[in-house]
Amino acid sequence: MTIPVNEQTGEIDQLLEAHGDNLSTNLRVAMPGIITSFDPNTVTCSVQPAIKGAITDITGKVNSVNLPLLADVPVLFPRGGGVTLTFPVREGDECLVVFADRCIDFWWQNGDLQEPVDPRQHDLSDAFALIGPQSQKYKISGISTTATQLRTDSGASFIEIDRGGNVTIDTPLLTVNGKVQINGAVSSTGDQVAAGISQTGHVHGGVQSGGSNTGAAK
Repeated sequence: MTIPVNEQTGEIDQLLEAHGDNLSTNLRVAMPGIITSFDPNTVTCSVQPAIKGAITDITGKVNSVNLPLLADVPVLFPRGGGVTLTFPVREGDECLVVFADRCIDFWWQNGDLQEPVDPRQHDLSDAFALIGPQSQKYKISGISTTATQLRTDSGASFIEIDRGGNVTIDTPLLTVNGKVQINGAVSSTGDQVAAGISQTGHVHGGVQSGGSNTGAAK
């Protein structure tokens, strides 16, 4: 008996759809993750993918499972021109994990242009971690809409530059190791201490009391 063309087409469509579903299920692109450890020496981390996977058992039941822990994941910090902006990455930080098109093993070990040592593609083994994505549970608040800031999550301390080029630093203690040169006027609302001597509270010895002022500073 001849099978109607529409039934044949339907079977082909179902086969193609099933093949497409299987392909997309195993195609890794990007997903949120949670840092479980960070190694500052290798600049890598371990990441638990934050979105669960699904497996089908022999009865056809679909079960939700944790994806495997990702180890030795390179951490991406903003870097270029000989300078790098780093963060004190710690356990529990949220990140975005992206997966390379091809195997990154030789590149990760040696840099430069390399062959893909393994034919795998879009694999869990070839992840990079971008620190910064925020779930609503752990998002920060008080984001400035007028300036760029390097800040603590609490917002209590920050360095910012606004559209006018003005720089503001808000911190309990600012430490500078090295020479400081200021080309311009300096204003202060507090005391300055140089070599342990207060500029507003110091006194001059060997001066006789009277109505005259001391001479110019030398």
